[in-house]
Amino acid sequence: MTPPSEPAPDSGAFTLPTALTRLTGVRHPIVQTGMGWVAGPRLVSAAANAGALGILASATMTLDQLRSAVREVKERTDRPFGVNLRADAGDARERVEVIVDEGVKVASFALAPSKELIAELKDAGAVVIPSIGARRHAEKVAAWGADAVIVQGGEGGGHTGEVATSVLLPQVVDAVDIPVVGAGGFRDGRGLVAALAYGAAGVAMGTRFLLTSDSTVPDAVKAKYLAAGVKDVTVTTAVDGLPHRMLRTDLVDSLENAGRTRALLQAVRRAAGFRKLSGLSWPQMVRDGLAMKHGKDLTWSQVLLAANTPMLLKASMVEGRTDLGVMASGQVAGLIEDLPSCAELVDRVMAEARKTLEALPTPA
Repeated sequence: MTPPSEPAPDSGAFTLPTALTRLTGVRHPIVQTGMGWVAGPRLVSAAANAGALGILASATMTLDQLRSAVREVKERTDRPFGVNLRADAGDARERVEVIVDEGVKVASFALAPSKELIAELKDAGAVVIPSIGARRHAEKVAAWGADAVIVQGGEGGGHTGEVATSVLLPQVVDAVDIPVVGAGGFRDGRGLVAALAYGAAGVAMGTRFLLTSDSTVPDAVKAKYLAAGVKDVTVTTAVDGLPHRMLRTDLVDSLENAGRTRALLQAVRRAAGFRKLSGLSWPQMVRDGLAMKHGKDLTWSQVLLAANTPMLLKASMVEGRTDLGVMASGQVAGLIEDLPSCAELVDRVMAEARKTLEALPTPA
């Protein structure tokens, strides 16, 4: 792999043009993922200004808040950025309308969007990039017209699967003919080069962007991440019944040890809080629960427990209450030791990528 010698037209920094940069118009093949309560206008615009693809998280916003957040990002940057949506949300179509109305470049999805939503977005000129965790899901959305996919391996934070990125990524690259972005376990330029060697068009990073000075996550919470070792990051089903990777804390231990009745009472209270916060009606939340249950071996109790996630994440990521909230995290948190700005982070990743490529042996 020979590093290109031409810099970007507006920057003297080293670049690696790929199918991802050409598709989205960003300078570097790096994506800042749409993390709930974390990926707000400040972080997204900082990532975009650094040359990465910033993704705004919308699942915890009302429709009016989403529109306002999109406009704030546009005031902060003239670079391309995206919005992450929950494909199974009851108001997904209304959120798509906001993206279309506001001229957002990229629509990112946490779950596979319907064929109809993909077509609607593409007809409006948006680039559609779902996140997936299995080859069959990548094949499905590719057949439906998705422009690219983000593939998250088991190392990634939040809801995750069991297959490691190093296995899942090349499997998906071989299965589809659209650009593939690797996620789960990436933090530096060596990881970017490794992903490109697998055939990916770039990498997506969540925890690494969470741990920047541009992130609005409270300092006390960032300190917990920085102090964590690799073994301090665990996978639990206690929060919402699905495998969820996060920092192990006393709260996680208590949730895992809580009886079913106590857990359900907590979930009802948090569901009511999330309904008020999101602006969703109870019927909409029921429909979202049905969508979550469909195709999964979840009890109705586990579906109700899914209401824990937004409120527990908010407690940590917004309010700084690490004693009351959960902290979604990739395993890579155990290797992160500093809080650079997004610009410093992206420049560092690209410099490391160049150094890594230059150190590769030259074929005889």
